[in-house]
Amino acid sequence: MEQSRKHLEVSSSFFLVYVEVIILLSCFNLQGLNLLGLASPVAGGNETDQQALLQFKAKIIGDQLRSWNSSIHFCQWLGVTCGRKHQRVTRLELQFQKLSGSLSPYIGNLSFLRELNLSGNSFRNDIPQEIGGLRRLETLSLINNSLSGEIPSNLSACSKLTLVDMTGNQLTGEIPSTLGSLSNLKVLNLQNNSLRGSIPPSLGNLSSLEVLSLAINRLTGIIPEAFRQLTNLSDFSVAQNAISGIVPVAMFNLSNIRLFDIGQNKIQGTLHSDISITMPYVEFFSITGNQISGQIPLSISNASNLNVLHLADNKLSGNVPSLEKLNKLYKCALAINHLGHGEEGDLNFLCTLVNNTKLEFLYLIQNNFGGVFPECISNYSSTLLHLVIGENKISGRIPDGIGNLINLEFLAIAQNQLSGHIPFDIGRLQKLKIFSADNNFLSGIIPYSIGNLTMLTKLGLGVNNLQGNIPSSLGKCVNLLEINISYNNLNGSIPPEVLELSSLSIELDLSSNYLTGQLPVEVEKLKNLGYLDVSQNKLSGLLPNNLGSCVSMEKLLLDGNLFEGSIPSSLSSLRGLEALDVSNNNLSGGVPEFLVNFGALKYINLSFNNFEGVIPSGGVFKNATAVFVEGNNKLCGGIPELHLSRCNSKTSSKTSLRFKIVIV
Repeated sequence: MEQSRKHLEVSSSFFLVYVEVIILLSCFNLQGLNLLGLASPVAGGNETDQQALLQFKAKIIGDQLRSWNSSIHFCQWLGVTCGRKHQRVTRLELQFQKLSGSLSPYIGNLSFLRELNLSGNSFRNDIPQEIGGLRRLETLSLINNSLSGEIPSNLSACSKLTLVDMTGNQLTGEIPSTLGSLSNLKVLNLQNNSLRGSIPPSLGNLSSLEVLSLAINRLTGIIPEAFRQLTNLSDFSVAQNAISGIVPVAMFNLSNIRLFDIGQNKIQGTLHSDISITMPYVEFFSITGNQISGQIPLSISNASNLNVLHLADNKLSGNVPSLEKLNKLYKCALAINHLGHGEEGDLNFLCTLVNNTKLEFLYLIQNNFGGVFPECISNYSSTLLHLVIGENKISGRIPDGIGNLINLEFLAIAQNQLSGHIPFDIGRLQKLKIFSADNNFLSGIIPYSIGNLTMLTKLGLGVNNLQGNIPSSLGKCVNLLEINISYNNLNGSIPPEVLELSSLSIELDLSSNYLTGQLPVEVEKLKNLGYLDVSQNKLSGLLPNNLGSCVSMEKLLLDGNLFEGSIPSSLSSLRGLEALDVSNNNLSGGVPEFLVNFGALKYINLSFNNFEGVIPSGGVFKNATAVFVEGNNKLCGGIPELHLSRCNSKTSSKTSLRFKIVIV
């Protein structure tokens, strides 16, 4: 009896341990049971999913999915997630896996799939129609692939879809109107494709839609009136298409909008100053690059959450309203319109931005703003990076306090009516990269402090009334790519320090001043320069023989000076030269034969010098419209169109002897 009781206790203990093991295992999913050999055999549905995945893999080029093999259960394959209950694939997430190839139609057999994310790969060809059979699909993300063809029209059968994102592909055709039946859709992003046709009005039925982006396509037609129904919309962008017509006025009252972008289209219509724009949460508002006329609505000044205001490149006119309440504004682009009246008071709105501590970019270029340059600019926050107010009718002086904007990188005030001196404090703008003040009435000297602008890449002070010497401190601006100080009243010699700026690659234009002395030998340092213009000055002496070191030179303009001697033979190194002008000097000697070999040379002006001998007949000299040689009485020969005298035997023999000596 005792033995039976002990046996019963042992059996009970074993049973309890067994039950505990079973309970413990039940806490794991069936993958765990499968590993322990306790799971039931794979059901038919599981086989369907496994085969679908293998067919998907078969279309992949390369072995990025080499882990998809029989050594482990397919639910453990990279990017695959299965449901616990039925072991069916519910998610396929293979974003940024460097996959390429085409999409297998067998993907439509993953009937339990809720999320498909293949973004950031290189899939190409069509999106298979079979995707329309994924009735449980909620998320479809195919961002940044190379998919082509049309969007499957039967995608509307995936009625549970909340997100469709096909950004950055090569999709063509029209947007299927059937997408308007996806009543659960919250995000529809089809931007950066090649979609054509009109925007389907049926998309206005998507009452749950929060994000609609159709930007950067080839869409035409109008913005549907039905879009006024999209009351949950927060992001709306149809930028960079060919959409025309007018914006439905009701869209300006979609109160949940945070991003509104219709820029770079052909949209017309007229805005009125009293139009109501009720977008209390809007952060980004852009109508740039259209044909919209009228005035800036006063109500825009109530958009206190606005970060970016893009109204540029339209036909807007009148005054700019107060921007005082826009404390979060960091970019304001009003350029290329007809704003202002060309009179005092046009720029009053600028002083309403003084308390803004976030403003970084202010673009007012190409308008009709008049009045004096407001002193209040000096009190702007040091966060300001770009101040672009050129091509207006702004007068007065550059404020002395401009130096307070210590983080300024881009100062463009060209083509206005500014006068007075360039403030010495300009030297405090040590982060300045572009300083453009051409075509004004600035006077006085170029301040020596300009040498503190060591990050400067472009200096434009041409067409002013500046006087004095070119400051040698410019040699400290070692990042300069281009300098234009032409058409001023500058005198003295060219500072060697300026010619030692090997960074100069685009332009060095010192023309139309009163510069004297020789062209410094330091010109040889300009090995990267493409355009050198010292014309219309009073430079004298011989042309430096090391001018041939400027091997990147495309345009060399030395005309209107007092240079003498011959054209240096070292110029034979300038094989990329397109234009050469040495007219109106005192140069002499023969016309170099090496110019015949300059294949890029399209213009050469040797007029009004003392050149002599036979002019070449090959290369550029065969084109009478490209060659100018008048005012050189001792030149002869050449093509008949140049109307030079014939060379006599004495001239020819002298020339021949001269070239023979040079050759020896």
